[in-house]
Amino acid sequence: MTTGQSVNSAYGRLESRFRRLSQLSHARAMLQWDHATMMPSGGAQARADALSELSLISHEILTASETAELLEAAQDEKDHLDDWQRANLFEARRDYQSARALPADLVERLSQASMESEMAWRTHRAANDFAAMRPYLENVLALVKEEAAAKAEAFNLSPYDALINDYEPGGSAAKIGALFDELTGFLPDLLGQVIERQAARPQPILPKGPFPIDRQKALQLHVLDMMGFDLSRGRLDESHHPFSGGVPDDIRMTTRFDVDNLMPGIMATIHETGHSLYELGLPKVWRHQPVGRARSMAMHESQSLIMEMQAGRSDQILGVISQLLRTSFGDDPAFQPDNVRTLYRVVKRSLIRVNADEVSYPLHVILRFRLERAMFAGDLTIRDLPGAWSEGMRQLVGISPVDDKDGCLQDIHWPSATFGYFPTYTMGALAAAQLFAAARTQVPQMMDDLGRGDFSSLLGWLRINVHQLGRLLPMDEMLKRATGSGLGVTVFRQHLETRYLGSSM
Repeated sequence: MTTGQSVNSAYGRLESRFRRLSQLSHARAMLQWDHATMMPSGGAQARADALSELSLISHEILTASETAELLEAAQDEKDHLDDWQRANLFEARRDYQSARALPADLVERLSQASMESEMAWRTHRAANDFAAMRPYLENVLALVKEEAAAKAEAFNLSPYDALINDYEPGGSAAKIGALFDELTGFLPDLLGQVIERQAARPQPILPKGPFPIDRQKALQLHVLDMMGFDLSRGRLDESHHPFSGGVPDDIRMTTRFDVDNLMPGIMATIHETGHSLYELGLPKVWRHQPVGRARSMAMHESQSLIMEMQAGRSDQILGVISQLLRTSFGDDPAFQPDNVRTLYRVVKRSLIRVNADEVSYPLHVILRFRLERAMFAGDLTIRDLPGAWSEGMRQLVGISPVDDKDGCLQDIHWPSATFGYFPTYTMGALAAAQLFAAARTQVPQMMDDLGRGDFSSLLGWLRINVHQLGRLLPMDEMLKRATGSGLGVTVFRQHLETRYLGSSM
């Protein structure tokens, strides 16, 4: 696995060009991180201007005639390239086509609008003011529709499929809709059954704080180390909504700390560490090339969920967490293994997606997918979004919001112009279930290792079967190689029924 043919070959010069684009992308990623986590609100416009300029520079380099000439010349050298280089050329051409479809002024306008909308969302969501937020959402949606139409023409797709392909190459609303129809065929009933079963059991003991933040952070840093995260190549900070960012050799994560409730923050950190371990495990030799990136957002989400939901909520890891809690905060009955398991497996109807359990979470995503699809089909306007949201929640989850703050304003995705992304959360959950089941079969000692707080056998399997492959293979082929089948619902359903209606894992 090597990059470059020769610095003088067309392919070698193409790699050099994409290496420069990668560095610009990394600079933008770090500025976005600072903007989202620690920089003062008064500087938002200045940062928006800088980010917009970086987007424009990258777009100009990527769409320049020289890039097109290098792509064509490199294609003529294809017979002399190895599998990785051919895959890299394919991904580079795809990047070029996607960027070339967009006029530079649209890139600039969309970047500006999304930054302004995101900052407005932070204010208007807190104030539960949909009327004030609506013009920002309408502007962003109009611009994204321009983007979608341009990409649809370039790739011969429908506009919404063109957006899905930004996050899940090869994905489509039809394929996703079929998977989601399977899920809605059993999930609402399963949700009711699990809630009924749990209601008949003794309720878990709730931990009573206060829990000092410094001790919470020390515990979470211990978990990071236990999972195999290299703290010399990343850091953990605090934010209202946990997320991961940065670049593969400079990873940034945030989590949350609540002095009265320490339990959610631990799983948030495990989730974000799953994302970060994926970035750290990508093939180093291809670090600054398109083929060296993570396969897709669904695969990225599978890596966080395999750690948080599959491993993190297993009997084995919950037993380890129980011990860590008792060591850090005393021998509270709430921290006994059985109670910790019960606390982390509570299933309920929830208004907020990020707080949802693994049984109901896909229903939150399906709602957003259906609403997005309707918006791009012209069947739903921003004005009518609150009512459609409320009715969709009632049908799918069995509960409706009393205000927009806990309804259609709860997510940052649409204010920041991120349409087509939501489906990848649940596609990732399906993939995580398949990957974890395959790893358990292929690495017989893995569960015993997890019971000792040792993630190395799971992480080693993921390094070989997912991380080190970058974008060499399409997602379905990667899953078939690792698990024997492409993305499906069966293993995920079996996982939920076993954990919540049968014997525990």
